[in-house]
Amino acid sequence: MEPFSADWLSLLLLTLVLGMKHGFDADHLATIDGLTRYNSRHNPRLARYCGILFSLGHGAVVVVFVLGVSLVAGQWEVPAWFGTLGSLISIAFLVVLGSLNLAAVLRAAPDQMVQPIGLKGSLLGRLSHVSHPVLIALLGALFALSFDTLSQAAFFALTATRFGGWQHALLLALLFTFGMLLTDGINGLWIARLIARADQIALLASRVMGLVVAGISLLVAAYGLATMLSPAIGAWSEGKELTFGFILVGVIGASYLVAVHLTRRVVPV
Repeated sequence: MEPFSADWLSLLLLTLVLGMKHGFDADHLATIDGLTRYNSRHNPRLARYCGILFSLGHGAVVVVFVLGVSLVAGQWEVPAWFGTLGSLISIAFLVVLGSLNLAAVLRAAPDQMVQPIGLKGSLLGRLSHVSHPVLIALLGALFALSFDTLSQAAFFALTATRFGGWQHALLLALLFTFGMLLTDGINGLWIARLIARADQIALLASRVMGLVVAGISLLVAAYGLATMLSPAIGAWSEGKELTFGFILVGVIGASYLVAVHLTRRVVPV
């Protein structure tokens, strides 16, 4: 297949969008939130770069894994059940994360800031309390050692074999990392800015983002389940992954703008 065909260019764009979407994962948001807040007290100069460092470590694991899988891709055939299992695990995680974040918004007192909730961050606990760039990157790498991340990386590597060798797989991995770097980096900068501004701004903006993260997680889980249970919905959605990815990234990105707009009406800048 031609390396610069329409299919290859569409795959490149889809990979970039998936990377941006992955950066909006509730576990990423929760951990970067915690890292930024911790370092705003212990190392303020580092706080704004926590999202960038986290995503660089996360992306390094993706790149290494993609290269490894691409080198053995010709000798391994993906089992038919692998995709179904991956979808079910993703749906289950999205339902849990969406429900936890929605509950966090509803339970928060009027004067309490809503912080994103992630499953990995809850399990790793105090590992997120680090104030060194290398340790932040290592934490991001540790978060990449999960089924959802590695299954996506395997998808990139195996799909890239249709277009060429490991060079194509490497390009997909780097694009995925770049997309994740954009969203995680912006998230870290945004949180650092909120911390430096008035409490009312942080309170309102945290609720907007909490509701958006919860809503998106639950909607994506419902959509994924619907495509698995209904052949008609599955057939209709085929080939629309890029469109849906743009919509998700656009909705979450717009929520940042809405939060900023609302807070400016509460506390003038």
